[in-house]
Amino acid sequence: MRTVLVTGAAGFVGSHLLDLLERDAVDLVAWRRPGDPLPPGRTGEELPWMNVDLLDRAAVDQAMAKVHPHVVYHCAGAAHVGQSWDRTRETLAVNVLGTHHLLEAARRAGLAPPILIPGSAYVYGPSDRAIGEDHPLQPASPYALSKLAQEMLGARAAHDDGIPALLTRSFNHVGPRQDPSFSSSSFARQIAMIEAGRAEPVLKVGNLEARRDLTDVRDTARAYRALVERGRPGVPYNVCSGHAYTLREVLDRLLAGARISIRVEVDPSRYRPNDMPLILGDPRRISEEVGWHPEIPMERTLADLLEYWRSVVGR
Repeated sequence: MRTVLVTGAAGFVGSHLLDLLERDAVDLVAWRRPGDPLPPGRTGEELPWMNVDLLDRAAVDQAMAKVHPHVVYHCAGAAHVGQSWDRTRETLAVNVLGTHHLLEAARRAGLAPPILIPGSAYVYGPSDRAIGEDHPLQPASPYALSKLAQEMLGARAAHDDGIPALLTRSFNHVGPRQDPSFSSSSFARQIAMIEAGRAEPVLKVGNLEARRDLTDVRDTARAYRALVERGRPGVPYNVCSGHAYTLREVLDRLLAGARISIRVEVDPSRYRPNDMPLILGDPRRISEEVGWHPEIPMERTLADLLEYWRSVVGR
């Protein structure tokens, strides 16, 4: 039976990948950063969990040699654009050096498993239309810079080391378990807190006119599995829906599901520096070559996100 390793398995996408891959006939191994809590619903006994600090080269070498994976989904990393301005060193270290350690550990162990390295659409320059993979690269934040460097490490491993690295440029994904530092999850959490009487009926927002290509995180997990099975190593793939929503649309849909009346208030501190007005992807490459397309409608995604926060707030 194949051994499948998921790094960052306690995180947003990593935890949903575990849910998906548990349905397959594989031996799953989950890495998490020491001190990180388990995902909701996990006891730590349903599969092997390992505490691995990706910045500790010796620890990564030892863990990789022990697991000897046939497939790796590298979901560990710093994931927030706005926070990267205040946490630049951490963002670059985790995303770039951590990925370097992982790839080098595989090489030193004599392994060449497919390694899925999720990148970001924020590596692209601004555009007023849908972005394909040949669009000019122009990272405009420390986070975007770190993701481009991470992608280049994967491309080098694929081309020079014979490690079949699968590369994505993932657009925004949303859904249950997303950290509330992200807009959609922040909206849903605030609504749940207000409904529970734990906050005043005022919802704080930033820029609502930004338009973002949104995909359900569970569809994103399916895209990653499909790329490992059918993608071309060393070639970047947009993971996106091809449809942009304003954050105002997202907020309105969540408010429509709220159980009480809520007032919206703009908070200038929530605006991001260098916030692009439109980030919209062209999904043709992954659709035509891999056969993946999103299946979960945004209405269900946002309803599930709101229900998730209601369950968390009600605990």
